[in-house]
Amino acid sequence: MWHPPGDIVLISDARVAAIPVHESGEPLVDVRGRLRVRPGDRDGDHAHVRAGLLARLERAERSLPGGYHLLIVEGYRSIADQRAIFDGYRAELAARFPGLDAAELTAATSRYVSPVEIAPHTAGAAVDLTLCAPDGTEYDMGTAVDDTPEQSEGACYTAAPGLSDTAREHRKILAAALEPAGLVNYPTEWWHWSYGDRYWAYTTGASHATYGPATL
Repeated sequence: MWHPPGDIVLISDARVAAIPVHESGEPLVDVRGRLRVRPGDRDGDHAHVRAGLLARLERAERSLPGGYHLLIVEGYRSIADQRAIFDGYRAELAARFPGLDAAELTAATSRYVSPVEIAPHTAGAAVDLTLCAPDGTEYDMGTAVDDTPEQSEGACYTAAPGLSDTAREHRKILAAALEPAGLVNYPTEWWHWSYGDRYWAYTTGASHATYGPATL
């Protein structure tokens, strides 16, 4: 049976949803040519984030130790894409855990993907990323980016026990670059970091979010 993830505040929490958004109007900008982007079908639209987030990612990139670079996997996501991912994972969990009621099912789903009305990816405020070597080889982070809690047996949680020393150290290196640049991590996904969204506001104590849903 599914159990809530300890003392982690999930993005579906009512306290997060209650935070107001004062839209800044900052544009979505393309990170390609400024940061490394994993090749494949997730560049294009997914290579865009808000200008303020990109500035902070570039600051984080400059602070990494030698031999390490940020590798962007996915930034902006359309509302339609977000809804499809949420609904698909929710259906998967409903089949796997048939005893969950509607509220429990939404909470369980939000460990991995945000409800559309709160989702930071649709605001260009979140980025899924990892670390790579200068030649693009991705470092061992303990799981693949986008592994679900079920696929990874919980190892996708940022502070998951049982990781190798190497994976744990790489997660620390990532956090040591991103946190001073002002980003916050969603603790059920080591790869998910954001700035300016409602979860960022909740985590930092800001009175409001600065980025709401955006259109590319």
